Amino acid sequence: MLPEITIDAIQCGSVPTMRDWRCLPTESLTRGEKVCRFIETYLPVPEGTLLGQKIRLLPFQEAFILSVYDNPAGTSRAYLSIARKNAKTATIACLLLAHIVGPEAYSNSRIVSGARSRKQAAEVFNYAAKMVMMSPELSKLARIVPSAKMIVGLAKNVEYQALSAEAKSAHGGSPVLAILDEVGQIKGPTDDFVEAIETSQGAYEGKAMLFAISTQAATDNDLFSRWIDDAETSKDPRIVCHVYAAPAECELHDRSAWEAANPALGVFRSVKDVEDFSALAARMPSKEASFRWLFLNQRIDASAPFVAPAVWRACETPIERDWTGLPVFGGLDLSEVSDLTALVLMAPKDGIWHVKPTFWLPGDSLRDRAKLDRVPYDVWAKPNEDGETFLETTPGPTIEYEYVAARLKAMSETMDIRKIGFDRYNWRHLKPWLLQAGFSEEQVEGDDAIFQPFGQGFASMSPALRDLESLLLNRKIAHGGHPVLTMCMMNATVKPDPSGNRKLDKAKSRGRIDGAVALAMAAAMAGTYVPPDDSGSFDDFLSNPVMVI
Repeated sequence: MLPEITIDAIQCGSVPTMRDWRCLPTESLTRGEKVCRFIETYLPVPEGTLLGQKIRLLPFQEAFILSVYDNPAGTSRAYLSIARKNAKTATIACLLLAHIVGPEAYSNSRIVSGARSRKQAAEVFNYAAKMVMMSPELSKLARIVPSAKMIVGLAKNVEYQALSAEAKSAHGGSPVLAILDEVGQIKGPTDDFVEAIETSQGAYEGKAMLFAISTQAATDNDLFSRWIDDAETSKDPRIVCHVYAAPAECELHDRSAWEAANPALGVFRSVKDVEDFSALAARMPSKEASFRWLFLNQRIDASAPFVAPAVWRACETPIERDWTGLPVFGGLDLSEVSDLTALVLMAPKDGIWHVKPTFWLPGDSLRDRAKLDRVPYDVWAKPNEDGETFLETTPGPTIEYEYVAARLKAMSETMDIRKIGFDRYNWRHLKPWLLQAGFSEEQVEGDDAIFQPFGQGFASMSPALRDLESLLLNRKIAHGGHPVLTMCMMNATVKPDPSGNRKLDKAKSRGRIDGAVALAMAAAMAGTYVPPDDSGSFDDFLSNPVMVI
């Protein structure tokens, strides 16, 4: 057994807690405080600049432990989400050892930690094993089996093993404690490895706990995001959820945002490292998504985003309302009858392309669709304080192309629409309604028609994305911060081919990207514009930057 901890063995500190448990006798401590005292008394730092020193819990670790173990309702699940390099592995290892040889050890029980890869699973095991070997007290109470990545607590016959999804070893046994590392890396709402661990804990009714400690997942639809959102909405008292993340719209250099996502900043987390990557992300927009995900713990997919949030926000200038006499070009992304349909028009004035988007969704079940996609369609469909409506609804449960065609015809009568690019999908359904709305056959189909088919593959999309990207980087676009278009642009990711060509990837994007597709086609159509001699060409828009970010 571990020796009794006395008051003299504890260094009193000023860590802000409900009470200063470090100065209290053991018999007066709560369950959570006993776990904290075990960690600070017996567990050494196994690596890094503090090697060999006793672990000193930071306030965020202490708050999480006390919330979990002193929960009046009892804790069944606990989530901790923080940015990378904030001692996630160390926190997991401390909790594991508290259950293997510490005050939470349960006779003849089994404990597992799970990770996506063998390497990540080994890191958790190695960290815990090093602490055991470096502790004179714990090394007598535990047996380490490196070949199986296992630690056995001898006093109560507790068996811990590190598992990985790659090894497909989650089945079998019934762990009283399961800790999942980096569950935020799981794409999509389900995972067989995690499900196998979750469903294996039934033998310990009321005692089993599952911990998930990770950076945020990339999208709202990913597993860890769903867990966190469920904890917030359900208010289940048996779920403890602590999330440290920067505000969504924060600037990259905002130090208060760094602190919000990095509770170990300046201790385990290097301030210089954050400063350097922040500066890199500011210089290279392609790095912004990675910085926001890994350093600011925001829900942002770092895989090949088309446009960085800062670049898009830089073009959030008011648009010209009066398009009288201006040449208008557009892109039309047709959807299934119940999904989002997008039309984006753009017109040049004073060296800037001004953007007017229109979006349609079926009016029926709009709120249900908003819940499903996790975006406020129902709010966007209502006039704002300026009387603007960002989303138009069509009557009934489906998008009636008759309605869309009529709107297109009405627009054509008040604007000088030159060309609108469209994807061929569902075109056969819209074309008859365009003719019925009053468009001529020559306007609908042919080389000189207003409506022009536009391929969605690499050959057509790569040049369109290049032109759109140049307009954005050079701040030659004004979009006015339209919320639906902004959502689509922030969701959009690109897929490259071996030759470096790109196209928007609907399959891997974070949500609806219909507006981004329509804007890319509009930029391609705008590239056909031949202005008067004294106003320059479309290429001049790209070659004469206002300001390059």
